[in-house]
Parts: sequence; C-alpha cells; structure tokens
Amino acid sequence: MDKAFHFAIPVIDWTALLPIMIVAVTGIFALIAEMFRPKHNNNLIVGVSLGGLALAAVASALSLQQPSYTTAAELFLRDSLGTVAQLLILLATALTISFSEGYLRNKRIPFGEFYPLVLWSSVGAMIMTSTMNLLVIFLGLEILSVSLYVMAGMSRSEEKSEESALKYFLLGAFASGFLLYGIAFVYGATGGLDLNVVNAVWLRHEASSHTLLLFGFGLMLIGLGFKTSMAPFHQWTPDVYQGAPTNVAAFMATAAKIAGFVTLLRVVSAFGALHNFWLPALTAIAILTMFAGNFAALVQKDVKRILGYSSVANAGYVMVAIIAFGRDSSLGYGTVMYFLLSYTLMTIGAFAVVSMAAKNRRESTKLEDLNGLWRRSPFVALTLVIFMASLIGIPPTAGFVGKFLIFFDALKTDQIPLAIVLAVNSIISIYYYMAIARAVFVSDSADVEPDTSKPSAGVAAVCAVCAIGIFAAVAFVGPFVGLLSTK
Repeated sequence: MDKAFHFAIPVIDWTALLPIMIVAVTGIFALIAEMFRPKHNNNLIVGVSLGGLALAAVASALSLQQPSYTTAAELFLRDSLGTVAQLLILLATALTISFSEGYLRNKRIPFGEFYPLVLWSSVGAMIMTSTMNLLVIFLGLEILSVSLYVMAGMSRSEEKSEESALKYFLLGAFASGFLLYGIAFVYGATGGLDLNVVNAVWLRHEASSHTLLLFGFGLMLIGLGFKTSMAPFHQWTPDVYQGAPTNVAAFMATAAKIAGFVTLLRVVSAFGALHNFWLPALTAIAILTMFAGNFAALVQKDVKRILGYSSVANAGYVMVAIIAFGRDSSLGYGTVMYFLLSYTLMTIGAFAVVSMAAKNRRESTKLEDLNGLWRRSPFVALTLVIFMASLIGIPPTAGFVGKFLIFFDALKTDQIPLAIVLAVNSIISIYYYMAIARAVFVSDSADVEPDTSKPSAGVAAVCAVCAIGIFAAVAFVGPFVGLLSTK
C-alpha cells in the first residue's frame, strides 16, 4: 500500500538569523572587494567589513527587548544572552579589523583575505551563542576554528607563526574530537541533540542514562576547556598568541572566548540537575586555571606571552561566575557577560598597543620594546596604563566592577573558597600588569632605535574606544546586568 510521505518545511523567522547572515554575506563582499582593491591598501575591504558589522549590530540590537523564542525547527534560539553575546562578538571583530590594516602593512603581510576570514570566523562564534542544539554548536565551532587555523599562520615568512598555526590546528582538532564524542554520549542518553531535555532525562533515575550524561559532560568540558584556555587544557595559549599575528591573537583572545564561555554557560544551565557531580570538577578547574595563568605570567618577558597567560587567568575568573550561576540561576547571565565586555575592551586595547611593535617585516614584543612609548605617543601610553589598571581591577574601571560582581556572586552562593582564590590571584596579577605599565615609562636608550612605530589612525581609534568604553561601562552596569536577568 502506498503511503503518502509528508515533509513539513520548518517555519523560519529570518529576522532571528539576520545578524549572522549579514556578517556571512559581508565576508563574501569583502572577498569580492579584494579583487578590485588598490594595491597599496585594503581600505575598501576594511570599509565594507566595518559597514557590514555595523548593520549586523543594528539588527541584533533591535531584538534585545523581544521575548525568547526558537526558530528553524528549534535549531536556533533568540534570547537576551545570545543577542548580547553576538553584539560583543561584533564589537571584538570590528575593533580587531580597525587596527589590522596598519599592522599587516608593517608586517609585510597585507593579505586582503584576512578580512573575510575574520568575518566568517565571527559567524561561527555567533552561531555557537545562538542555539541549544549540540550539532549546531559543533557546526559553529568548526566554522570559527577553521578560519582561525588559517589566520594563525598568515605570517608565512616566520617559523613561529607556522608553528603556532600547526600547534593550534592539531590540538584544536583533537579537542573538537572530544567535544563531538561528548555530544555522542549525550545523544545516546537523551535520544536527541537538544540541551533542554538533559535535566528531564537525568531525573528519570536510569543508571545507563546517568553514566552516558556524566561521560558526555566530561568530554564536552574538555573540548570547550581548550577553546576557552582553561587549565589544564591551556598549554597552547601563550605559544599560539606569541606566534600568531597580533591582530589574530586579539581576536582569538576575545571573540573565540566569548563564544566558548557562552556555550559553556548554556551547557552548565542544561546540566543543572547534575551539579553535585560537575560542581567539584569545575571548582578545581577554576582554581587551577587562576593559579596556572597568574604564576606562569610572573616569569614572562614577552608582552604577548604575558597577555596569553593573562587570558588563562581571566578564564578562571569567568569560571567562578559560571559556577555561581550554576548554583543559583536566579543570578542571571549579567555578571558573566559584563566581565566578558570589560575583558574584551581591555584585551583588544592592549593588543592594539602591542601591534605597534611591527615594523619592516619584523615584530619584537619584549617588555623592553615598550620603553620610551610615553615620549613617542603619550596618548597610547596612557591608554595602555588604563588597560592594565582595568585588568588589575582598580576602580573606577570596568575590570574592577566585573571582578566585584564575580566576587559578590561567589559569596552569595557560598563559594567562599573561590572568592578567596579570586582575590588572591587578583593581587598576584598586579606584578606583571604593573611590569607592562612600567615599561612604557622607562626611557629607551639614546643610541638604540625604538622598536615601536608611531600609532596608526586605526590603533589610536581602537585605543580611544576601548579606554572610553572601560569607563563608560561602569555607568551602565545596572541596566546591562538587569537586561540579562533570568528572573
């Protein structure tokens, strides 16, 4: 007997996917623009890229006040967390692009292909933050990562760049395998790929499902731990940051981390019923990450390696906020996202200053290469001090407010050991952040040509935006955190 086969086409709300599509299409236009660009600059490509990012930001911002909903057969989720995460990713991408042209010219790697690659990488990050479907998360992760693998090795004339690209590719592929294997375990336990059903399956009290879910969470944590530079999966971070072009390292340290932490936040929320199992593990990882990042940074003499270990330490701080949210979801997502906002501004600003070390195809990023910066560019030197002050957590900067919110949430959820470790590590970090700030005020030798060039318009603009943003974010902390409340 013939049976009619009916295939229901899913209803898709294209406005929910509009920001992602705009950035993807902008990448295509940027690639086309590369064919027509003047040989002496990539200004047309930069303009196309920034224009597309601005349009995507407007499309995202327009949906901030809308209620949460899913679309495209429940593959994509539109909520305040995903929207704010997308805006942060767009901000990080725009800031990275803004100071890249002058840097790439000084490094003699003026490849117009960089801009579509960074745009498509941000598309993957945006996909990761806008779903509760494990398969879509993995798809977004791979889109994000493949472009990063290429960008990390763009400086083909340098062995350390090729080494960083190869190391990142091999370890990244290995970590992706762990994530995919963890997804397979979750699928075996739930019979689906939607994270929303995990708690319900756990509460059935079936021993086989419990085992699969525990293994699944553990393997997924390894995969996401690599992307977010959590110890002990962080060893690649300083090497890749040092070897990769500075603008790529800036993007990698911010946009990729935002995507990873928002995904981890959704996973922790979905596995809330298992908190007796994952809480001790995440607590141990957070403590190890904070100490590993800060103690390793103390002995570094290269600014990019210091910032690499700094990103590891900051990953530990974010973990404290995620643990607090996992214990009490009524806290909302505000603390995590506010800290990521402040971290994005101060980290990209710092990398923008470091990019000035590129000159005549070479780039030296040791602490002494910053000597005399206060004489050559007082404004940039001042902004670098602001970035270091915010990273330390000195009021009235956004870095201070972010750490205070995390500390308060840890105390509120009785995570007192984590709060103490956070405070201790913030004190430890003062040494190496102050070493960077001090370096710019040490006079360079009169008979040695300075290793940092004068700031380009892009570097100056990014430093100004980031410095102003660090103080402006303090004024809007209340509305920002309130917007991401889960109550």
